[in-house]
Amino acid sequence: MNQTIGVWVLGDQLWAGQAALQSGIDSTQATPVIFIESIQHALERPYHLQKLVLVWSAMRHFAAELRQAGWSVTYEQADDFLTPLKAWIEAHQITELRVMAPDDRPFARLIDSLQLPCTVILVPNNRFIWSKADFKQWASARKRLLMEDFYREGRRRFNVLMEGNQPVGGRWNFDEENRQPPKGKLTTPEALWFEPDDITQSVIDWVQQSEHFKTSQQYWSVEPFRWAVTRQQALQVLEFFINTRLSAFGPYQDAMVTGELTMWHAMLSPYLNIGLLHPLEVVEQAEQAYYENQGAWSLSSIEGFIRQVMGWREYMHGVYHFVSEDYPERNWFNHTQPLPDFYWTGDTRMNCLHHILAQVKEIGYAHHIQRLMVLNNFALIAGISPQAIEDWFHAAFIDGYDWVMQTNVIGMGQFADGGLLASKPYAASANYINKMSNYCRGCTYNPKARTGENACPFNVFYWDFLDRHRTKLASQGRMSFILKNLDKMAPTELEDIRQAAIRWHEEEGQQRRA
Repeated sequence: MNQTIGVWVLGDQLWAGQAALQSGIDSTQATPVIFIESIQHALERPYHLQKLVLVWSAMRHFAAELRQAGWSVTYEQADDFLTPLKAWIEAHQITELRVMAPDDRPFARLIDSLQLPCTVILVPNNRFIWSKADFKQWASARKRLLMEDFYREGRRRFNVLMEGNQPVGGRWNFDEENRQPPKGKLTTPEALWFEPDDITQSVIDWVQQSEHFKTSQQYWSVEPFRWAVTRQQALQVLEFFINTRLSAFGPYQDAMVTGELTMWHAMLSPYLNIGLLHPLEVVEQAEQAYYENQGAWSLSSIEGFIRQVMGWREYMHGVYHFVSEDYPERNWFNHTQPLPDFYWTGDTRMNCLHHILAQVKEIGYAHHIQRLMVLNNFALIAGISPQAIEDWFHAAFIDGYDWVMQTNVIGMGQFADGGLLASKPYAASANYINKMSNYCRGCTYNPKARTGENACPFNVFYWDFLDRHRTKLASQGRMSFILKNLDKMAPTELEDIRQAAIRWHEEEGQQRRA
């Protein structure tokens, strides 16, 4: 019996070098390839409409590129995956379906559950610098998974910014130099955006007109849509970042400024996360630019960027596949408060949250400090359910996927894993936001007040969080100094803080019911 191989290309695996396509190449015949836009899958969460447009437009563009290259491509939009897959398999008499192994565990389970009339082969994923097997081997030999250890091993293993066995510049980490608060008026670079072509515009029009996404239109803007949707465009964004932003990326990478959507950030995560760019090529191009401009460019900027890509990003992906299946349900602090409505509407008097949420509504993006130290921080100290805030992050961000959000939100942002991933909870008062942003200027709340009508909720909840979880936090060595400050607080002030936290949740609940 003749064997016919077919390839199913998933929506986050959009480049010609992906493993399933490479395994399916046959010089004697065009390998059948299928893309599927599943409405059912798109409705699993109220996803940001710009994410739907990005993924579907990128899929359609990549399908057209494969056709032009001689592949036999079928493109379907359907309610589910199963119906078009079965019809395509039967029409092409496919005996073996190859799929590059999904990064997200739920999608891997979905594929496993499909009753298909052929053999299904999951080809090992080659979308990351580290394979899952290599990360598991590295992690299994350690009592504790420290990102810094992983990052240094990656630098050695892939010979990035190395001089023999030592790091370029004599230091592995320049993080302390990359935490400058915004000072005066910063002259930030423009971002590289694109006008929608006919393919992208047709996706925008369909999403706007479809009854499926009417509810999501209450939360998210679909236009203007300005993201890249092809590998060629994504490479332009990478080149633009390296030429105009990378040299000054480091110092203000943690800063937040009202009205500044992108600062010096690369804006590459949406393209890395759907396969238009590979992380190793991004790292290598940044490294090459540093050597070409040595003496003119600060090593701290280049190292800081490379650490984000081959440090944190690879680490988060590796940990996601290394931890047990119950990781998404972990809740070390037993936080159960519902997610405030303002995460969806942006309607809050807290200026920092209002501006960031308005930005997310507009483009589906916020940089890492906005996500960690404002959006995640507030949910953590206010006692919001880790699962509720993770669901929101997954829906709200254009670069959100299960592997991204489980570790970043459940682990790093909410410390719900009890310290498996992070060495301490990323909890902070308004003092941090006031230092690292200009959001507090003109805000209704006083960033220095812990009690009273104008006390910033970040202060109220921060001290209430420390008080509520003092016993658990005492076991975290890096928290001991902070906890001593509770002893310096007058009992009456601490009680006022407790009561203010209770009232805030009661009022939020009343607004939600109304």
